[in-house]
Amino acid sequence: MADLETPPTTSTGTALTAREKRDLQRSQLRPLANRRPELFEEDEYTSEDYERMIEMYQGTMASIDEGEIVKATVMEIRENLVILDIGFKSEGSVPLEEFKDMPELKAGDVVEVLLEHLEDQEGSVVLSKKKADFMRVWERIRLAYENDQPVTGTLVKKIKGGVVVDLMGVDAFLPGSQIALRRVPNIDELLGHTYDFKIIKLNKRRRNIVVSRRVILETERAGKREKLMKELEKDQVRKGVVKNITDFGAFIDLGGVDGLLHITDMSWGRISHPTEMVQIGMELDVKVLDIDWQRERISLGLKQLQAYPWKDVAAKYPVGTRVAGKVVSITNYGAFIELEPGIEGLVHISEMSWTRNVRHPSKLVSIGESIEAVVLKVDPDEEKISLGMKQTEQDPWVILPLKYPVGTRISGKVRNLTSFGAFVEIEPGIDGLIHISDMSWTKRVQHPSEVVKKGDTVDVVILNIDAENKRISLGLKQAEEDPWLRIGDTYPVGLELAGTVVRLADKGIVVDVGNDIEGFVPASQMHAATAPFQDLAEIVWSGMHLDMKVIEVDPIHRRIVLSVHNIPTEGQPPRPEPGSEPVAPVVDETADDE
Repeated sequence: MADLETPPTTSTGTALTAREKRDLQRSQLRPLANRRPELFEEDEYTSEDYERMIEMYQGTMASIDEGEIVKATVMEIRENLVILDIGFKSEGSVPLEEFKDMPELKAGDVVEVLLEHLEDQEGSVVLSKKKADFMRVWERIRLAYENDQPVTGTLVKKIKGGVVVDLMGVDAFLPGSQIALRRVPNIDELLGHTYDFKIIKLNKRRRNIVVSRRVILETERAGKREKLMKELEKDQVRKGVVKNITDFGAFIDLGGVDGLLHITDMSWGRISHPTEMVQIGMELDVKVLDIDWQRERISLGLKQLQAYPWKDVAAKYPVGTRVAGKVVSITNYGAFIELEPGIEGLVHISEMSWTRNVRHPSKLVSIGESIEAVVLKVDPDEEKISLGMKQTEQDPWVILPLKYPVGTRISGKVRNLTSFGAFVEIEPGIDGLIHISDMSWTKRVQHPSEVVKKGDTVDVVILNIDAENKRISLGLKQAEEDPWLRIGDTYPVGLELAGTVVRLADKGIVVDVGNDIEGFVPASQMHAATAPFQDLAEIVWSGMHLDMKVIEVDPIHRRIVLSVHNIPTEGQPPRPEPGSEPVAPVVDETADDE
């Protein structure tokens, strides 16, 4: 709008006549006439009246341009709109949600808005408070960016790749790598917190703002680090704050520099995870164990501020002391028992039971179980204590010889067979051995399975108890009368009888004469019943039936010697394939046949 106080002139610069001046005044008042036609009557006003009206209109129609921030008066607040007057020919409206930061808004209040357009298609002024706020804030953000100044913002919500930050009402993007000096394991815990940020990227056209908190932290750390490098020394005790926790330890902020508190330096006792000792944000005192500025590594210790538990441990836990503790670890060779924080003892697998053959410690104890044990040995220098569980009970082997004197007849179950004998359970956890030589009076047993089976219940006699070496010798044949004491009456010399070949020996054959009694036929005593031969295997084999006669009985050496006088031709088993029948060496079975 033209300046109404400038003296009116024509286009050539000459002064206007009175009529020309009046026409110009009318044209200037035309907008007012359009708005209030009832006030404009051409013939009722003099030139002076026109001047006064123009001055009044000029005061209500200030000069405004699109894209400017203007002051507006709240005329009315509707359900979702706020009606504003900016002193223009028409009013404007702004969505009520743009005033959410002004909950006390009411009619008559003056606010600042952005004039986007003087008129829209409906002739209304287009206004925006949100954009006005953005322009005000953007100017401050721009100045902070150009002057490299920090700005304060609040972490609002987590999005892909980072976090949205509220900077004075404007959204900015904080990349995940710029949140802190190290990766943040749980960003949700930081939401709602307010921090200082540096603007590292700005694009007004796209309204793109990228900020960084890491830049500020690095600057602060550099300053603190330089100061700390001058102050920090080994063996110092410093205050720190737990910044991060891993499986192997915790990182402690010493005030600009982080140090590692390893899990092994947290406690003299055994811990499975650092969270048992520390939590993020916890303030604590730590001792500086080592400093390596080149690698930027500082080793810290927490347990080093506590008393060394192994001091005077020998006096505290003398040998023979009965102690109680908790099982904290189990290995193949034993279980570790925590007697107190920082002091553990080992119960070796051999010290767990007097009687049971423990294959693995987990068969007797479990993690967390409380047990009693006896101190067997203490080595403070090696930080070792040997414990025994079985020593808390009386050794049953001490009273076993009194409970089962030699010659006692008992029953037991066969638990296991070996090539040399059978193990029989005397009591739960206590086994005795029946040696293969003590299984039969008469039969030469090649394997225990020929006489007993696993699980059989047998009657045995105690032959010997060695309590020191924990061995019991049992006899199966001793539970019966020795038939050799009357063998002379049963098998007198000259008695003719039938028998069966059991096996071939080096110098003869072993035969079964009945009643589990075996006799021996020397090779020289076969000639009477057969033609001359070079090898016994040519004429006899296992299972063959023979007619024999007793020629010698020796009860002392438990031997019967026989001669063969006839080999029946009928009812004999088939000859085995050549080489399929082994020749078993038999000791002391040959007789002097000279």
